[in-house]
Amino acid sequence: MKLATLKDGTRDGRLVVVSRDLTRCTDASFLARTLQAALDDWARISPHLATLAQSLESASVPSQRFHEHDAHSPLPRAYQWADGSAYLNHIELVRTARGAEMPESFRTDPLMYQGGSDSFVAPRDPIRIADEAWGIDMEAEVAVIVGDVPMGATVEEARAAIRLIMLVNDVSLRGLIPPELAKGFGFFQGKPSSAFSPVAVTADELDDAWDGKRLHLPLCVDLNGKPFGRANAGVDMTFDFPQLIAHAAKTRPLAAGTVVGSGTVSNKLDGGPGKPVGEGGVGYSCIAEQRMIETIADGTPKTPFMRFGDTVRIEMKDKAGRSIFGAIEQTVVRYER
Repeated sequence: MKLATLKDGTRDGRLVVVSRDLTRCTDASFLARTLQAALDDWARISPHLATLAQSLESASVPSQRFHEHDAHSPLPRAYQWADGSAYLNHIELVRTARGAEMPESFRTDPLMYQGGSDSFVAPRDPIRIADEAWGIDMEAEVAVIVGDVPMGATVEEARAAIRLIMLVNDVSLRGLIPPELAKGFGFFQGKPSSAFSPVAVTADELDDAWDGKRLHLPLCVDLNGKPFGRANAGVDMTFDFPQLIAHAAKTRPLAAGTVVGSGTVSNKLDGGPGKPVGEGGVGYSCIAEQRMIETIADGTPKTPFMRFGDTVRIEMKDKAGRSIFGAIEQTVVRYER
C-alpha cells in the first residue's frame, strides 16, 4: 500500500491511502489520524489500511484526486531522523573535497548522523535558505521508516522492523559543514530541514526491486529540468538498511516512526568515481560529487552549488516507467523572516 499525509492546517496533517498509480486517495484518518498514530499501533492498524488500499483500487470507497502539491512529507515530523552514509564512493569524494582522508574503519563500521526531525519540509515546498554563499546542495537518498526496534537488535530483527520506504532530499549547506566538523562536533547548521517523497510505500509495492535490504532501481535527479543523476540505489551500497538500523540501535532503542536514511546514492564506474549523465555515466545525487570529479580532472570545480531560483526534482520509477513515490520537486528561494 501507499500512504501519504495531506496538509490540513495542523502540524501533523491527515493520513490517506493513495492508489498505486498515484492519481487518487481515500481518507484513512478514521483508522489513524496520522501516520505516526498508525506506526504506533501497526500490528492492529496496518491490516485495515491494506484492506482500504484494496478497496481504493477497486473503486469501492469514496476517493478524491491525489495532488502531490497537497502532500506533506509522510511524517511531517518524526521522533528521530538518523541518516547513514552507506555509499562509500560518496564518502570518499566528499571527504576528499574538504581535504579529509577516509578512515579504514568506514569500510566496516557505518557512518551515521542524527539530523533534525522536528520540521521536515513538504516535497513540493521551497528550500528556504538565507544565503547562497552557504553552498546549497541537494542529496538524493532512500529512507525507511521503522517500527519499534529494541536496543541491541540483530540485523534480522532490524530487517523485520522496516515498515515503509520513501525518498529523501537531505539538503546540505556545504560551506557551513567543514568549520562545523572542524570543531569536533556536527552536523547542525550545515543540515537544514530535509524533505521526503509525497508517498511512503510498503515493501510489496516494490516487487522484486526490494530484496528486504536494498532498493534496486535508479534514483532520478534532475537539476533545472536536466538529468543530473541516475545512480542505482541497489549498487555500491556497502551497508544495507538492516545493517544501518542495527547500527543505530546498538546503544539505544528506536521508537516506532524513526526514519533511517541510506545517505547519498552514489555509484562508481568501472572502478572509478563515475561520470556525468551527459558523458555516458549515471551522474550524481549531489552537486558536491560532480564538483569533486571536476577538481580531479581539471584542478578546480566548475559546477556551482544551487542558487536562488534553481529547482531539483527527485523521483524513482518502476521498471514500467511509473513513478513509485511521487516526486520531490523543490525550488531554492531566499529565506525572509
